[in-house]
Amino acid sequence: MSDFPSNRFHPNPPDPLLIVISGPSGVGKDSVIAELKERDLPLHFVITATSRPPRPDEEHGVDYFFVSEVEFEEMIERGDLLEYAVVYDQYKGIPKAQVRKGLESGKHVVMRVDVQGAETVRNLVPDALLIFLTAQNEEELVSRLKNRETEDDESLKIRLQTVRQELKQMEWFDYVVINREGELDETVDVIEAIIEAEQHRVDPRSVEL
Repeated sequence: MSDFPSNRFHPNPPDPLLIVISGPSGVGKDSVIAELKERDLPLHFVITATSRPPRPDEEHGVDYFFVSEVEFEEMIERGDLLEYAVVYDQYKGIPKAQVRKGLESGKHVVMRVDVQGAETVRNLVPDALLIFLTAQNEEELVSRLKNRETEDDESLKIRLQTVRQELKQMEWFDYVVINREGELDETVDVIEAIIEAEQHRVDPRSVEL
């Protein structure tokens, strides 16, 4: 795949994109982001802030900014967040400074948010590029959630109910990408192709914050 060269002959050279990768729990958002990073593309990855505790394999400032509920609420009061939501009784949000830093660098900005957050971003930034990541079918998605073993039975039941509601929201996204089990490379190839195609729009997206 290409590394998104600038379109020097485009009559209106496109601005950096704000790319939102969203979808229900268990579809592989973290894996997709990790693979995009591995490809060393000219992308700026926004780090999400959350009040939930880190999982054993997660690192502060790399996977998330892990903060207390009090610290998160202070960020809300200061207006530091582009969007935030309470997800499974825990805060998650996108720091505005992270997004602005990326756009000012001239790189496309990539952020991972839940479906509720993606809707908020679309309302705030109509020209954001929204990609809905999903599994091949509901059975596969249920299997992935169970295999993670990060929730008890009651928490898993609530998460599955949320997932079913979120799957109904894909119609207002720009693109839907299926992340099939064992085909991560192919999934990221499709996302790269989407970003490349967006460079050739007759009417380029323009992000303003």
